[in-house]
Amino acid sequence: MTRKRRSFTAEFKARVALEAIKNQHTLQEIASRFEVHPNQVVHWKRRALEALPGVFSKGRVLEQKADEELRDQLYQQIGRLQVELEWLKKKSGLSS
Repeated sequence: MTRKRRSFTAEFKARVALEAIKNQHTLQEIASRFEVHPNQVVHWKRRALEALPGVFSKGRVLEQKADEELRDQLYQQIGRLQVELEWLKKKSGLSS
């Protein structure tokens, strides 16, 4: 009989990694409490520590990029609306 492979949510992995980073309990204690293998705890802790510096640097860059994309889309929409308005004025005889 085969065992079904377990999958863990990102929140669960983060909680386990945070416990390991706190270093208040041994890896074996953390692993037994969360019912995972100690090697898995070490792996999740390492991944969390590697990703941690990027949390503070990438967030601002991603926000700026999203703002620029939104601004570009809005400028394009403004341009289309201005062209449409001029065309409607011209067709209706309301040219200024």
